Amino acid sequence: MIGLEDVWKVVVAIAPLYVALMLGYGSVKWWRMFTPEQCEAINRLVCYFTYPLFVFEFTAHVDPFKMNYRLMGADAMSKVIIVMVLGCWVKWSSKGSYCWSITSFSLSTLTNSLVVGVPLLKAMYGPMAVDLVVQSSVFQALVWLTILLFVLELRRTTSEHYDDIAHHDNNMVVVPPNTTVNTTAATATTATNANINASRDDLENQSSDIKMSNGTSRSSSRPSFWNLMKEVWLKLAINPNSYACILGITWAFLSNRWHFQMPDIVEGSILIMSRAGTGTAMFSMGLFMALQEKVISCGASLTIFGMALKFIAGPLAMALGSLAVGLHGDVLRVAIIQAALPQSITSFIFAKEYGLHADVLSTA
Repeated sequence: MIGLEDVWKVVVAIAPLYVALMLGYGSVKWWRMFTPEQCEAINRLVCYFTYPLFVFEFTAHVDPFKMNYRLMGADAMSKVIIVMVLGCWVKWSSKGSYCWSITSFSLSTLTNSLVVGVPLLKAMYGPMAVDLVVQSSVFQALVWLTILLFVLELRRTTSEHYDDIAHHDNNMVVVPPNTTVNTTAATATTATNANINASRDDLENQSSDIKMSNGTSRSSSRPSFWNLMKEVWLKLAINPNSYACILGITWAFLSNRWHFQMPDIVEGSILIMSRAGTGTAMFSMGLFMALQEKVISCGASLTIFGMALKFIAGPLAMALGSLAVGLHGDVLRVAIIQAALPQSITSFIFAKEYGLHADVLSTA
């Protein structure tokens, strides 16, 4: 049973998030302090600096040798269930969409468990629940957010390639071989029927040559799979979000195995930016909301759709995954509750950076 004191602890933990969000919203909507270009720069600051350092900092302080790997298995099972359902939807439904399947995966599976889940579940189940929520957050950052980042980068790189191809085709001038231009005939006032027929034949041949040339150009300029993968991996290699969690969990393994501490100068250098991670992320979300015409910019129907994925589909998949691996008791309850927590702030940051349904994720 949760008492009033426990409820107050949850409010105390969550309220500062919305203070940061309202400051971001008011700085654009009421006080006109930032332009859209400056808001974009702030989001990139969060995406490439404060958030990766925040992820590294909390990951580096977990103990990988004491993690509940059965809970990790249940989490993986729930994600597989969601992916299979979305895959069937994309393949068999006329309304299936690759882009919407990415957003639907984020809505139904990625949660703000570290910020919201810790105070809530600590009040309900004690320190044991805190440990499980932190472990779940690390697993989410290490596996699922990394996969999400890869898919978003792949989508953007592919789109850029095909935009370049379309631009190239639109600006291409094709001169068919063995074709000459007769300027004298263009100024002649008379023409014989034979010349007219010959001109028609030339036009048909030119049209055929143009179609064949365009087809050859498109097929030759279509990006190959390996070239596309190479470009994606090169972009991810310079993106700190790709390896922040990997470096953090590596440090956690080494430090807990041989029992040594991070040097104070290194930890201080990380903390000075990582402490701003959550606050700047919520501030950035407020900026985005203020730039929209409406507070709920995606509309009521998409908001309801997002809430259904978040509070029904996600917990249901987690329940199935938990039962499949044999979770029971308080661990089962914690797993299901944390799956119904609000949307991950990180997924919004990525959606904003990669231009994919940030308006929907900002309401979840």
